[in-house]
Amino acid sequence: METSTTVPESAAALHAGIDALTNEVIDGLRAQLPSYAAVSADQIRPRVMASLRNGLSLVQRWTEERRAARGSGRDGGPAYGIPSAHLDEVTALARSLPVEDIISAYRIGTDIVWRRFGEEMTARGGTAEDLLPIAETLRAWVDANTLRIVRSCRVGLPGDDPAADHRHAAMVRALLLGEARWDKSPAGFGTWGAGFTGDGPADGHRTERQADDAETPDGPYVHSALRLPFRARLPESSPPGDPGGAPAAAGHTGPGDRAFRRTVDLLRPWLALDEAGRPLVTTVDGDVAGLLVGRPAGLCRSLMLGLGAPAPASGLATEFTRATQALRAAAGFGLVGAFTREELGLRATVVALPAVGEQLVRLRLSPLAERGEDGAQLEEAAAAYLRQGLRLEAAARTLYVHPNTLRNRLRRFEEITGTNLRDPADLAEVWWALTHRRFHGPAS
Repeated sequence: METSTTVPESAAALHAGIDALTNEVIDGLRAQLPSYAAVSADQIRPRVMASLRNGLSLVQRWTEERRAARGSGRDGGPAYGIPSAHLDEVTALARSLPVEDIISAYRIGTDIVWRRFGEEMTARGGTAEDLLPIAETLRAWVDANTLRIVRSCRVGLPGDDPAADHRHAAMVRALLLGEARWDKSPAGFGTWGAGFTGDGPADGHRTERQADDAETPDGPYVHSALRLPFRARLPESSPPGDPGGAPAAAGHTGPGDRAFRRTVDLLRPWLALDEAGRPLVTTVDGDVAGLLVGRPAGLCRSLMLGLGAPAPASGLATEFTRATQALRAAAGFGLVGAFTREELGLRATVVALPAVGEQLVRLRLSPLAERGEDGAQLEEAAAAYLRQGLRLEAAARTLYVHPNTLRNRLRRFEEITGTNLRDPADLAEVWWALTHRRFHGPAS
């Protein structure tokens, strides 16, 4: 079969199975976008089907134009024209769904169509060279739709207005850090401290001045809405074993920073929006932070993400503190994915309860400090033993010593600290003390 016929035949096959393809796309949208999941499939089906028909028709038209251009000796470039009626439908859809979600929906749908197109092409003997121009055509079609949506609906993308971006980021930061308070208007819109600079602590506490001063924030936030506070960073910004899970030195400078944009793009389908359609996202001490409408899916290999529980405005600061503790624990242990504090168990508890850790350090590790380098060597032996799951030979290999040497060091560790490494309770206390020191450093 000539490969030149595989493209129109594949497009025709997808046209013939448009109902099944529509269902697959709708399922994908509802699984990844909470706003789409909140409306019935019947409400979005006509627009999804129309969008699929337009996209497939574009591929067929481009194929015909390209073949005609080859026959005439002209260089036939793809035509990316989009029916104006379809774009009017998209603009109308933005009145009932967040604009950011509509943009994300186009990309989700295109990924599904691209996969199905590849399956049909493969079944007909198509080649990678045949698929590449189709991918370019579909992507250009999505980009054209996105540009029209942004222009028609006046989406406020970060970086369009630096002054407004700064005010918006400060408002979101005030919500997360507990520096916002709320008026008694029926709409329940918030006000935040006029003395707030955006550099407050990340522990959910506010100063008296910040609590007393107030002005209307830039961009209202509905007081009663339940949102999930989050704090996130890219895995490469926090190497495994980094004490305290500290971010990279440069951190995220804000909306113009490439790492910030990449993180926001990964979270975009789940980001909560204010009434002006802007995502409720900012930076806190170098991390990307903000509010989500639901728990993200599919980020297990892309982000380190700490989550709080859904909360109204009055509870956001407390839950953001929990999200911060979850992120620090995940980053410190090199765990990539989305986690709540509860899901990280004792790892997050070590971060949340430093006073308990200090007590255990004094109980289990302080006796070693009096012995200088010898004591440090014994502490290193116990740490390696725990890291390797109590496997003596594996721990000895990591220390480049003979197992008998490590066995002797562990015996001396037990004698000096009064610890029994065969007792689960003692083991837990030693692990906690070592992990506390790893996160919080030596006592001041």
